[in-house]
Amino acid sequence: MTTTATRALIGLGLCAAFSGAVQAQPKTEITLSRFFGSCEADYGKSTDVKAARGECGVITTLVNQFNATNKDNIVVKPQIVEWGPYYDQLTARIVARDVPTIAVMHESSLGDFVSRKLIEPVDDSFKAAGIDTAEYSDHAKAGTQFSGKTYALPFDTWGWLWHFNLNLMKKAGLTKPDGTPVMPTTPDELLAQARKFKEATGKPYFSWTTVNSTSPNMRTFLSLFYQQNGAELFKGGAKPQLDMKSPQATKALTLMNQMYSEGLVMTGLDYGAANQAFVNGETGVVVVGTWKIDDFVAQAEKPGTALSNGYAVYPFPKLLDRKSEFADGHTWVMLKGGTKDEAQRKAALTFLKFLWDNDGEWARTGHLPANKTALNSAAFKALPMRSNIVELSSTGRGMPHSIPRQRAIEIAVDQEIGNMMVSKKPLAETQDAAESRVNKLLDSVR
Repeated sequence: MTTTATRALIGLGLCAAFSGAVQAQPKTEITLSRFFGSCEADYGKSTDVKAARGECGVITTLVNQFNATNKDNIVVKPQIVEWGPYYDQLTARIVARDVPTIAVMHESSLGDFVSRKLIEPVDDSFKAAGIDTAEYSDHAKAGTQFSGKTYALPFDTWGWLWHFNLNLMKKAGLTKPDGTPVMPTTPDELLAQARKFKEATGKPYFSWTTVNSTSPNMRTFLSLFYQQNGAELFKGGAKPQLDMKSPQATKALTLMNQMYSEGLVMTGLDYGAANQAFVNGETGVVVVGTWKIDDFVAQAEKPGTALSNGYAVYPFPKLLDRKSEFADGHTWVMLKGGTKDEAQRKAALTFLKFLWDNDGEWARTGHLPANKTALNSAAFKALPMRSNIVELSSTGRGMPHSIPRQRAIEIAVDQEIGNMMVSKKPLAETQDAAESRVNKLLDSVR
């Protein structure tokens, strides 16, 4: 063999070896802790996000698409947790030093983790990754920035809505000539319409969660509470205390209790049953969040269903002094200890940039985009009924950042409101019990 041929063979061997080494290079794996449910049977292998429906379908497909298309050998491993125990499990994992690379987190819970210094500012990291925080919507900015520093990637704004069965509303004579529902503008109008609906259809006006509830009652209460001028739920500044006996809180609780005691709300419903009652045409309105829009639209598109060609959704109506409703947002955070090296950190930021760029796809679930470009896009505006709810970005309101343990507060107040309605617990006792539970909780974190 000639020297030239020998050199050529050696060169080919080295190239093959180098190529094999590149191909054998290990992938960078990162973990994604999330709720939103599990739907592997329907979307476990799907990469077509346009065909995905609902929160679970869209986030599952987005992860699949990223894993299939990214050029950096990054693999995202979802860790799916039930919504109820999510934060308890996340806290336990942090203590055990089993920290996920990226975790979903409500804006209302973000403050607890920031104050405990479990999340660091990400402004510089996001800038390097191509995420422009100037593109955060106003609501998203308020929810993810503390003292001018950014701690999370916002994914959406979601809020508390009324979802209408227009077929039943029409039967009750509660639709306008254009087919849209007649919206009550005062508590008295609401009671009158709900009674008229029940008389005409034989069905309760509302379905909402009262059994095994952890947040819906509180969100309805806050929507009514924040509509009243001068209403502040917490007093005391640096040492906040819950005030459930104010005239505003009393008015909100009284209205909720009256609706339930008159049989204008279907009784004995947990979260799933409340939504199913609405889908089955057993109630005229279900009070639930933006995330159900896509599911209900899908029902309305099916011939022969109770919602067929008869679904609409609007923010919580203005019943009191001003337009307002409870709102929150989902974010993605990088907790301390979640990345073991720079490769994982870079991979996490790459995936977060992908989610940010696909914020408009996530918005098909019903949530409003946190990305102003997506929020103002023609694609978003073309989605069903989004023009009805876009105001959430400006009128939505949650508890202040300064209030710690918001998730625990939500559960405590929610349970006491549920006891008032279901067990007929007196209003004054309900107010005392809610204050006692929450204020002991607030005292314990000082």
